[in-house]
Amino acid sequence: MLSEEEKFVIETHMKLRKFRKKQYFLQEGDVCKYTGFIVKGSAKTFSVDEEGNENILKLSIENWWLTDFESFYHLTPSQYNIEAMEDLEVLQVTNAQVEEFFKPIPAFSAMMEVIKQNNAIANQRRVQAAISYTAEERYADFVSNYPHFLMRFPQNVIASYLGLSPETLSRLRKKINSK
Repeated sequence: MLSEEEKFVIETHMKLRKFRKKQYFLQEGDVCKYTGFIVKGSAKTFSVDEEGNENILKLSIENWWLTDFESFYHLTPSQYNIEAMEDLEVLQVTNAQVEEFFKPIPAFSAMMEVIKQNNAIANQRRVQAAISYTAEERYADFVSNYPHFLMRFPQNVIASYLGLSPETLSRLRKKINSK
């Protein structure tokens, strides 16, 4: 739990930034200078292949963090875009500011460690699903773990996240709903 003094330090370092729907938090090729805590709204993290298809890596909503971890920590150009799917409010902070928080605020350091662990676990589960699950199992796993995403993200976005065509996802949804 953060003390009032610790909350004040964090609040004075984090800047509230608003993004309109379809506005970018990060664009491919740019260095990810900020990590952001979503206060309101949703976003998607994606790359675009040679044919112009979006390959969605991550979907994010309130109380989740936005960043390209590799670009943010290594200060290298990002391979990803992060785009607001709804009007978005984000508390953002730079890499240097995050490093500053580790020393005076142990609770912040502990929170960042939990975030890293949860991110690693989610990525591991996502890779396992991608290489081992059928399309139907991937969708069922998604519905089980993120049922609230069904109302927040369009079907074509969910299909891309799951590595499916929108048509395949539509057939799966009909099949599951008819059971």
